[in-house]
Amino acid sequence: MSHEAILEQLNRNITPELYEQIRQEWKAHSIAEDNRDIDGLMATLTDDCVYELPQTGDVWHGKQGATRFYTELLGAFPDVKFDLQNIVVGPQGVFEEAHVTATHHGKWLNHEPTGKHIEFEVVILFPWDSEKQKFSGERVYFFGLDEVLRANSAGEKS
Repeated sequence: MSHEAILEQLNRNITPELYEQIRQEWKAHSIAEDNRDIDGLMATLTDDCVYELPQTGDVWHGKQGATRFYTELLGAFPDVKFDLQNIVVGPQGVFEEAHVTATHHGKWLNHEPTGKHIEFEVVILFPWDSEKQKFSGERVYFFGLDEVLRANSAGEKS
């Protein structure tokens, strides 16, 4: 990200109304995810949103890509539960930390399904597009997921 783009983010002003708008949009996103409501999820995103897993290099572009991300994630982990640990809401977007539990029922990324229960940590940044008044995607960091999936694939206890 350019120096100018960072300065623009730092200079964003927060008003009670903007804070509430971003908070409500994040709540709508979270409720839609809990309900497995893909259309509800897409309603919180810009048309040109980007979903990114920086650790793996996987990227999904636009609402079509975001739909594919969620379809694959929720298909692989149909019982996924995000237990929120921390959240920060500001004019730049939302930052959350969560403990995740799920059962690995389908292929996800390069991991074949194991049918086993898994737990891992996740940190997610939801960047806010101040012009479009929606989230411009998610940047998702998983901690411990690859190790758990590899161990489960090898038949080890998670």
